[in-house]
Amino acid sequence: MASAQKVEESTATTESHDSSNVVPTETITFPEGGFQAWVTVMGGWMVLFISFGAIQSFGVYQDYYSRVSLSEESPSRISWIGSVQIFFLFAGGVFSGKLFDDGYFRELILAGTFIYLVSSFMLSLAIPHHYYQNFLAQGVGMGIGMGILFLPTLSVTAHYFKRRRGLVMGILLTGSSVGAVVYPIMINHLFSSSVGFAWGVRIVSFLDLAFLIIANLTMKTRLPPARKDPNSKPVNLRGILTDIRFLIALFGITLGFWGVFVPFFYIQTFAVRHNLPEFLQTYALSILNAAGFFGRVVPVFISDMYGPFNVMIPVTLIAGCLIFAFLGATSVGGMLAFTIIYGFFSGGVLALAPPTAASFSRDISEVGTRIGLMTFACSFGLLVGNPISGAILHPPQYIWSNPVIFSAVIVISGALFLGIARQTQVKRKGTNYL
Repeated sequence: MASAQKVEESTATTESHDSSNVVPTETITFPEGGFQAWVTVMGGWMVLFISFGAIQSFGVYQDYYSRVSLSEESPSRISWIGSVQIFFLFAGGVFSGKLFDDGYFRELILAGTFIYLVSSFMLSLAIPHHYYQNFLAQGVGMGIGMGILFLPTLSVTAHYFKRRRGLVMGILLTGSSVGAVVYPIMINHLFSSSVGFAWGVRIVSFLDLAFLIIANLTMKTRLPPARKDPNSKPVNLRGILTDIRFLIALFGITLGFWGVFVPFFYIQTFAVRHNLPEFLQTYALSILNAAGFFGRVVPVFISDMYGPFNVMIPVTLIAGCLIFAFLGATSVGGMLAFTIIYGFFSGGVLALAPPTAASFSRDISEVGTRIGLMTFACSFGLLVGNPISGAILHPPQYIWSNPVIFSAVIVISGALFLGIARQTQVKRKGTNYL
């Protein structure tokens, strides 16, 4: 690293405001790097690695449950385990975000680690054909643990970076991409080998334990919390909830998240139903997630130059249009092209959402709350998106045009609302850098 002894600083203005005016009151400096900053990013990367590894490997569990340990349950009922898990991951942000802003970062990370690991090890003890045990351990317990960990992990890097925040957020989110590639392959091999389900889950849990210990030791906050600063004001939650521009953007992001995950849920089924080669049936989802690795870095790097809002809108629009191409992915070339290109742009949608929501913050203390509200709103779309798409797919006929058109229109509509929010925000801030 060049000039390691020099710490690059950027300055952010902490703002107070009434309903319409913004007045600078205090200057905060951000180191934009340094040892503690980057080890905090490393710890956060590990948290996202295990969280999204668990989320994105649920397709393996779905297949195993339907064939072996929960064979008496319908695929729709089994899928609710994964849907509830991802719901809690995102919904928990509205609570953990506020607690993070109040300075309870360490307590949140410890609590989330404990709940997640206990639930993960309890999953390995689940008795076959006892649906409620899998639902409570994997869907509820692990989901709540991830929900407590997720938002503070995203928000803590804002204590170290301002100018490079988008890039750092993208680096953080590559952890989710790598986990989403590694975990499905690893769990598939464990379950299909002599190791079996119980010890397969335990092996994954021990890996999670190692990563979470490192994360707890490396991640640290830098700025004093509002509750310990006598000159600070509490987060104006009412002001945030009545910020029409923010709410419009929130609605647009929620629509984007609702539709953008549909190909992730159904790409393996699509490959099987269209008799694509076995390697694509097995690895199409991993290829999609691998392409998302680059989608989480490149767009956010560009967003540091042009603003997250300005990049989020075209990336969301392109992702929505690409979903239509899912219908044409009926050959090896078509499927590979779709998984790589769509994986890239869908990764950009996911990576740009937090910095876009954070860009509305008038004060650094609002970052956690605004991102938390975003993840909370998105959680409801994620909860119902999979069941709705499955219902309109109409198995066993499998009318693929129904969920494809539905999800594409949803995502494109999200881009439209983001465009409206951007225009109103330009008028408020008087700048095109958003």
